[in-house]
Order: sequence, then C-alpha cells, then structure tokens
Amino acid sequence: MVHKILFWSGFGVAVRLWQLGIEMRPFFIKEGLWAYPVFAGFGASFGYWLTGVEQRQMQVLADRRDRLLEKRKRRADREAAELGADGVNAQKAGILASTS
Repeated sequence: MVHKILFWSGFGVAVRLWQLGIEMRPFFIKEGLWAYPVFAGFGASFGYWLTGVEQRQMQVLADRRDRLLEKRKRRADREAAELGADGVNAQKAGILASTS
C-alpha cells in the first residue's frame, strides 16, 4: 500500500515538473516551491483512494469466486446424488428385466 502511495506522490511531483516545463518556467524558484508538496499530496491522496478501490474490488471478486465454487460444489453433489439414485434404479430394473 505504501509503495503505491509513494508512487502517486512522485507522479504528482512529475506532473508539476511537466507543467513548469510546458510553461518554460524554472523548476525551482523560491516563490513556487510550495506547489511541490501540494501536488505530491494530491497524488498521494489519489493513490490512497485507488488502493481502497483495489481492495474493495478484490473483496468483491473473492466473494463472487467463493459463491461460484459453492454453487459448483452443490451442483456436483446434486448430480452425484441423482446419478447414484438413477444407477440403483437402473440396476434394479436390469435385475427385474433379466429375471422375468
């Protein structure tokens, strides 16, 4: 989580540098140094928000996977029970057919 926040902080600083490069202004002037922490803070907050989004999506996917696995297990159990019952009935029918 921390590495993502640090990455997005660096991205915010890179955006500030890019902005100053487009404007062809000097990167480090005394009056403009306050903007770097602001851009880094916005980048860090975006990274923190994005980490939360990722965690929520992973939780939703894990829940959905668990539901699908449980559904498949119930279906396999139900089919096994049906086959077991049909197999017994088919065997009884075969025995009755061969004895009559």
